Amino acid sequence: MQDCLFCRIVRGEIPAAKVFEDDDVLAFKDIQPQRPVHVLVIPKKHITSLAHVGEADAPVLGRMLAVANQIAVDQGSPDGFRSIINTGRVGGQEVMHVHMHIVGGQEPVGPMLKR
Repeated sequence: MQDCLFCRIVRGEIPAAKVFEDDDVLAFKDIQPQRPVHVLVIPKKHITSLAHVGEADAPVLGRMLAVANQIAVDQGSPDGFRSIINTGRVGGQEVMHVHMHIVGGQEPVGPMLKR
């Protein structure tokens, strides 16, 4: 997708504070962090959301999960983290390119959902 914000970051058209990159996945610091550690992990291939995932996408989604702990530890959250994937309007997805938030730090993240 030409105008997708995250695809433009993957292509190097928009700068990002990269913390991890391999052939399939890119991770970078969130520009509006909600916690001391707040990193976005994205597939380099454009996938709109989890609602658009197919069987062929399983390896890259697995890779995102497989690198999450190392990213969290490297960024300063060695005692755990929360991973969040928002999906669609109801799920609060703001950028229509699947992405996983890794949030953490030295203190517990807090309740998962507010009532």
